[in-house]
Amino acid sequence: MGHDEERRFTAAEALARLKAGNARFVRGEARFPTLQKEILASLAKGQRPYATLLGCSDSRVPPELVFDAGFGELFIIRLAGNVLSAEVAGTMQYAGTHLKTPLFVVLGHEGCGAVQAALLAKRHGARDRSRIEALLANILPALEEVDPGLPAEEQMRAAVEANVRWTMRQILETPEAQARQAEGVMQLVGAVYKLETGVVRFLDA
Repeated sequence: MGHDEERRFTAAEALARLKAGNARFVRGEARFPTLQKEILASLAKGQRPYATLLGCSDSRVPPELVFDAGFGELFIIRLAGNVLSAEVAGTMQYAGTHLKTPLFVVLGHEGCGAVQAALLAKRHGARDRSRIEALLANILPALEEVDPGLPAEEQMRAAVEANVRWTMRQILETPEAQARQAEGVMQLVGAVYKLETGVVRFLDA
């Protein structure tokens, strides 16, 4: 398949591409083992990614591989715990304003170390180095509704999803996101990656 840098995708088309790519990845039928030099030369002229993705830095969750996406297809922001900071918000604003990606995805993953550390801090008062604690402070509000009576494994699963939804909520509260949604030119979705299977589960709205 040729590169689609000249094409503008709708959010629905972009989401369908992500889902199809993850299905190919899970089946072991990824399309991009190599890259043609002419595609690189074309991309050097500019980028038109069809989706912007905020994910975790975890080395086991590389979005381009997970979604079987080629060079120039995804605009990716990665940091521990897929949290929203001023820098992340600025990068997302750039994606919306200048790259005009119609689809934004917050991708968490099961077994996230940042979420686990935040749970330990909340439940047991665990302490960490100052900058790590500053990062975890961005996750703690997400954990308010996680039932402490659940078994540890279920708490962790619930916390990962709650953290994705918390980041989404913060994004949707920005004036830029509200304006783009009102214009009908932006869709925001959440998803959770399962480490053991490679499957991405997209969350209900």
